[in-house]
Amino acid sequence: MAIELTTLPLPASADPSKFANFGREVKGVDPGNLTPEQFEEVKDALYKHDALLFRNAQLSPEQQYALTKAFDPASESYGHGNHKTGSTKKSILHPDLKTIPRVPQVQLIGNGLVTNYEGLESAQLKHPSHHTFHKTQVSPEDEANGVTRFYRWHIDAALYDLSPPRVTTLYGIKVPKGEHQVVRYDDGTGDELPVPLGTTAFVSGRTMFDILPSELKSFAVRTKVRYAPHPYVWMAPARALPTGLGIENDGLELPLNEVPEWSEDKIMTLPILWKNPVTGELHFQVHPCGAHELLVDPIPAGAKREGALYPDGAHIKDLKEVRSLLYKMQRPAIAPQLVYPHDWEERDLVLFHNRGVLHTVVGAFKPDQVRAFHQCNLAASDIPKGPSEEDVKRWA
Repeated sequence: MAIELTTLPLPASADPSKFANFGREVKGVDPGNLTPEQFEEVKDALYKHDALLFRNAQLSPEQQYALTKAFDPASESYGHGNHKTGSTKKSILHPDLKTIPRVPQVQLIGNGLVTNYEGLESAQLKHPSHHTFHKTQVSPEDEANGVTRFYRWHIDAALYDLSPPRVTTLYGIKVPKGEHQVVRYDDGTGDELPVPLGTTAFVSGRTMFDILPSELKSFAVRTKVRYAPHPYVWMAPARALPTGLGIENDGLELPLNEVPEWSEDKIMTLPILWKNPVTGELHFQVHPCGAHELLVDPIPAGAKREGALYPDGAHIKDLKEVRSLLYKMQRPAIAPQLVYPHDWEERDLVLFHNRGVLHTVVGAFKPDQVRAFHQCNLAASDIPKGPSEEDVKRWA
């Protein structure tokens, strides 16, 4: 039986013209027991639409791991390395993840105290809050009135040693209900976005590239990002911008000689643009918080140089300049009309193309609000493919 795809319900804030190909709900199949033919349809749909929703899914941790692994059968370990985030206590990820013992590739995330659960006697879950990561915070008065922020726009990836996962699966077990909140960007634009409590927000990397002006498209198609070694440890002392889209330039990052032992050959240098394996389109896929340097190729012979950024190429090491350039390119794509904030229901399963979208945790919970999700992504068996020679000729 062929799978059935329907469009996702968009919030009133979204621009429907920018979501024509983004997101689909999959109906009529059991995601934990897909036939090989159904899985191929699901895989094709995911790469075409970047996010898939299954309602009322019944999915064990073993089934979730198997489904995630099917997208990359040669992958095995959790995207940040099994047990690595938990043991690296300096990592900014350390408080957020609890490993399910019998399936270490699946993480328990959420908020509140969970007991006698999937082999865990007790797990105190902590929903990431902008209060612990942003330089500035929403006031207690505003927060009491429902004002909140994006936490950290990112790709699920270790960004050191391990290749970025192809797919992430998120499964809502316990979803507390409450009043909607309002994301305030607090960056001088006045931008705000109404969101459901505890939403996961997504933006399309495809759209992020498509809306760039020509000179920034040229820069993006010629540029690679070199990430910091052990970036989540490196960034931990620093503080983020109020949009959650990168780090403030206060020089608080851990000096590289104080970062845990690292080697040059394990540092990730990845293209700004990642090529979709099904559509061939380019997705702007950069984790702005971990970016350390930019390597820019020169304009190809015969291409127009007028107005081009760094037409002769460059190796940009100044962190402030690196961040400024990335922010200039990424900020337009998180405008309220381009964000899809998923309104979670219990037993929702969301698959997203981790090499095609950026996402973020949003909002804040009270300590007694219990939220429990299963998350799985696997360090990929390959690195993302960047622009082809034809892409460079077209856009540079």
